[in-house]
Amino acid sequence: MDWKEILRRRLATPNTGTHKKKSEQELKDEEMDLFTKYYSEWKGDRKNTNEFYKTIPRFYYRLPAEDEVLLQKLREESRAVFLQRKSRELLDNEELQNLWFLLDKHQTPPMIGEEAMINYENFLKVGEKAGPKCKQFFTAKVFAKLLHTDSYGRISIMQFFNYVMRKVWLHQTRIGLSLYDVAGQGYLRESDLENYILELIPTLPQLDGLEKSFYSFYVCTAVRKFFFFLDPLRTGKIKIQDILACSFLDDLLELRDEELSKESQETNWFSAPSALRVYGQYLNLDKDHNGMLSKEELSRYGTATMTNVFLDRVFQECLTYDGEMDYKTYLDFVLALENRKEPAALQYIFKLLDIENKGYLNVFSLNYFFRAIQELMKIHGQDPVSFQDVKDEIFDMVKPKDPLKISLQDLINSNQGDTVTTILIDLNGFWTYENREALVANDNENSADLDDT
Repeated sequence: MDWKEILRRRLATPNTGTHKKKSEQELKDEEMDLFTKYYSEWKGDRKNTNEFYKTIPRFYYRLPAEDEVLLQKLREESRAVFLQRKSRELLDNEELQNLWFLLDKHQTPPMIGEEAMINYENFLKVGEKAGPKCKQFFTAKVFAKLLHTDSYGRISIMQFFNYVMRKVWLHQTRIGLSLYDVAGQGYLRESDLENYILELIPTLPQLDGLEKSFYSFYVCTAVRKFFFFLDPLRTGKIKIQDILACSFLDDLLELRDEELSKESQETNWFSAPSALRVYGQYLNLDKDHNGMLSKEELSRYGTATMTNVFLDRVFQECLTYDGEMDYKTYLDFVLALENRKEPAALQYIFKLLDIENKGYLNVFSLNYFFRAIQELMKIHGQDPVSFQDVKDEIFDMVKPKDPLKISLQDLINSNQGDTVTTILIDLNGFWTYENREALVANDNENSADLDDT
């Protein structure tokens, strides 16, 4: 009989006889005793059927608590040993030079121009001679990946060597970043990434000119780009895997090049000129020199033509201190406006435009922001533009799934998100859009004049 049925019947049996009536607490105690007894018997009968559970390996290991100092120390030491072992498994400079020598020695003629090639047979020979560390690179899969249109079925030696170098660099960087992963969970917190970049600065020749007093502002500027684009949910941590997959680390380490061109520095967010430009703009906007920006101070950003309605939304939605914006919040603002084609930037601006927090923009939302553009046009003596015309153009550009609503995904999919957001928040941006044909014609005339001269 089922133990639940036994318990139910036992409790249902009336308390007859001359026994003293039991108290409520005694009844509860008796009920618990009976439950424990019958449940134990039932579980004992099932013991043999659960033996296979013992074969399942343990897959969860809890992290040590803050007061478990010994366990924390043990975990740190074991991780350090593990990373050291992984580091020793990588090819060093001498082994890479030896690999290049072997590849060059086993090249398969004829050459394509000045590019040496190697066939699969010689490729395997090099793999046997290169040593155990190189074994992972000398597979049919890698060869096939690098095989393109060579009529002799060969691959480029240089392309293969670059592939190996890239893999080694990725693993080295992965290990380097993991040293700053205090939690040991495969992600970096903001403070972890700040420490990494701070210790990286002395190794980047392009940052030699930075004064040490500016280091903290530089680190903040650099870290914000990583977190703005790689942590859209604002969890305060980024996967190391995501850091390696994006191009930001390449841009940062590009500063190792002592002969980096001026153009490359200007377009690289992590360069000294770029960081100084952004921080200099912040200082110029801060007219009262209190280290924070008010709405009025921020209104002079760029061409000083952003609408008050948009700026109100910035200070409503973004983190402020007594109604003023700090440098970190300002960096998010700059990254959003300077990268309006990027999904993360569009997400930032979309949140500001979505005044009703409905997850989409409707005619009301568009009209709310465009009215401010119309008011600025009147102030500057420009001819008024009908909202209906602008609304129709926006919906034609975006082509949303729902003809009455524009979602964030609609904006991203349309590849017109930067244009749409500019029309709604910035008078200068709207004027440029409205006069785009005349501006293009003017540029063509100027280029023709230059050609004539």
